[in-house]
Amino acid sequence: MDLAFLLDRFPEPAILAFGGLAIGLMFGAFAQQSRFCLRAAVVEFVEGTPGPKLAIWLLTFSAAVLGTQLLVFSDLAQLAEARQIASPQSLSGAALGGLMFGAGMVLARGCASRLLVLSATGNLRALLSGLVFAVVAQASLRGILRPLREWLAAGFTTTEIGGNDLLAFTGTTTGWALAFAALWLGAGLFVALRARIPIWQAAAAAAAGLTIPLAWWFTAGMAGQAFDPVQVEAVTFTGPSADTLMLVLSPPGGALDFDVGLVPGVFLGSALAALLAREWKIVGFHDGPSMRRYLLGAALMGFGGMLAGGCAVGAGVTGASVFAVTAWVALSGIWIAAGLTHHLLDRRTRDRPSAATAAE
Repeated sequence: MDLAFLLDRFPEPAILAFGGLAIGLMFGAFAQQSRFCLRAAVVEFVEGTPGPKLAIWLLTFSAAVLGTQLLVFSDLAQLAEARQIASPQSLSGAALGGLMFGAGMVLARGCASRLLVLSATGNLRALLSGLVFAVVAQASLRGILRPLREWLAAGFTTTEIGGNDLLAFTGTTTGWALAFAALWLGAGLFVALRARIPIWQAAAAAAAGLTIPLAWWFTAGMAGQAFDPVQVEAVTFTGPSADTLMLVLSPPGGALDFDVGLVPGVFLGSALAALLAREWKIVGFHDGPSMRRYLLGAALMGFGGMLAGGCAVGAGVTGASVFAVTAWVALSGIWIAAGLTHHLLDRRTRDRPSAATAAE
């Protein structure tokens, strides 16, 4: 990708922030219209009723993995410098953080990305929960919770297993990775057909997933041509939410980068999609106990996501798309903890429509 035209005319931080904003707009709009939600997918799976929510997640996930591996296979993006691959990661943090995030996701009735998308549609409980998530994430990254996070993360790292590249670790080629992704895409299409999902909704789910390779492509291109160092990254919400919060609270003139543009972009994209579809409406908490549940879940996700090195999208989709070992560990932990938490806490309400759709 040749970015010389832009680099000759605009500052590099502004290009990165605008790129994050544009990709965030697309992700927000497609996620809002497709109703992408990992928690809802887990609920359907645990209940033994695979349907539209599971299909949507499978389509988004497989599109992200397939698109990213096609970039690598076609040599259109060099992803060896991606943070998940290039630097040591915490296996203990991925396991513990994934479990915490999964439990928090069920308590808050939505992962970090879902809370951001819903908050832009007028959902006040998602907005407040998202703010708590961002505050705890920031406290875990640079604040009072940082020592605890670093202590837990130091337990077992990828240095002890020779790196974080699952494909290299298993001796698997990109061709096999493409076949693996295609298999999951086929599973998503099968469940989607059985659930009779509208074509436009399935397309929106796949389009949300394709923003992941688009982000890899953009940041890798910037890293290869910009004068200053650029982090090769894609869509994630734990770190960017914390950084965006500090940008809002700090004096004007803070540093711009891809992450700073991403979160506002997702918010705007979701809001525009909801307004155009006439789905924007104010939604609040039902009662005090439900409020405590949401906020506890958001706090668990904030710490767990930072400990795991990513959220349900950052680790579970973006990290998985480059086959980072810790991403697959975190994703497994999220699924396990979310399933157990739903079974233990929500099984009495599983027959109520709100049990599976409260995040909608």
